[in-house]
Amino acid sequence: MTAVQIVTSESDILKCRSAIQALRPLLTGDLYIEAVQKTLADNRQIIFIEEADEAVAIAVFETGYNLFRGKYIYIDDLSTLPAHRKKGYAGILLDWIMNYAKQENFNEIHLDSGVNEARTNAHRLYLNKRFQITSMHFVTRV
Repeated sequence: MTAVQIVTSESDILKCRSAIQALRPLLTGDLYIEAVQKTLADNRQIIFIEEADEAVAIAVFETGYNLFRGKYIYIDDLSTLPAHRKKGYAGILLDWIMNYAKQENFNEIHLDSGVNEARTNAHRLYLNKRFQITSMHFVTRV
């Protein structure tokens, strides 16, 4: 069985660099370490699957409580290196998060996903994992 690990050290952060940058290519150089450290300090965790001393798939998620959702998990990022896609790693990470949510008595798990042709396989995975499309997400830049 493929082991899911939790980022606990700077060494783990460095192992995750390529998988995170596959989804967030603007996080280059020193900005990468700083951004990940700020992310972890803001009530988030990173989990990953490793092959040959490199993370091949990662998930970043936050936990929280609000009036609408109650106790929730929000998945910020789910990324698999292109050469390792279609091996089930993203599904394993989602299963880990769902089990964690049950063990820790969370009410809901949320995620947003961009809408374009490149996201079709990701959307298929989310629907197969019984996620529902429940709203539209709006944003404005300031």
